Amino acid sequence: MIFRKSFIWLFVGCVILIPFMALGIADWYQSNFQKLPVLGEPNHRIASFGMINQHGDSIANKNWEGKIVIANFFFTHCPLICPKITRNLFTVQQSFINDGHLQINSFSIDPDRDSVKRLSWYASKFTISHDHWNLLTGNKKDIYRLARKSFLAVATDGDGGPDDFIHSDQLVLIDTKGRIRGFYDGVNKNDVAELIHDIRKLKTEINAD
Repeated sequence: MIFRKSFIWLFVGCVILIPFMALGIADWYQSNFQKLPVLGEPNHRIASFGMINQHGDSIANKNWEGKIVIANFFFTHCPLICPKITRNLFTVQQSFINDGHLQINSFSIDPDRDSVKRLSWYASKFTISHDHWNLLTGNKKDIYRLARKSFLAVATDGDGGPDDFIHSDQLVLIDTKGRIRGFYDGVNKNDVAELIHDIRKLKTEINAD
């Protein structure tokens, strides 16, 4: 009788535990080995662009060759959201500080006020490493077109004219082929931690190819 009860409890325990174990193994495999999705329409790539960074250097797509890129859209006069995102991006920068294959690019959505001098001041304020992080300014229409059509960071329509204004908390993860591989809430620290994890995952995928 005791043996029979023990067997029943063992059977019930297995019935309950096995599905949870299977789900745990599936989550672990997906988190560590399953490739990140490629987002956007088929064959979508980041369009060509030309901008100026906080040191007055010209930055274009060719500067991204062979690099994993994180992109976001900000402005230096933003009082609340942008500083939070910048501090979270600083955490990402520190996580890969000696990695020459990762590049952060922050595009100003207020290029008329965000001059090279202003971007240089902002970089100094937030201890932004020039080797790994470009603060970019340029033509407003080009920047807004990139945000909407290339990086898919903004869902609104507009022409980038004087009355057009966009703001996005999205961090966009781009692979070495110019494809979008993820979107992350730049204010949310859990999302930023997921971004760091996904960067490492993407590096493993690229090295395997």
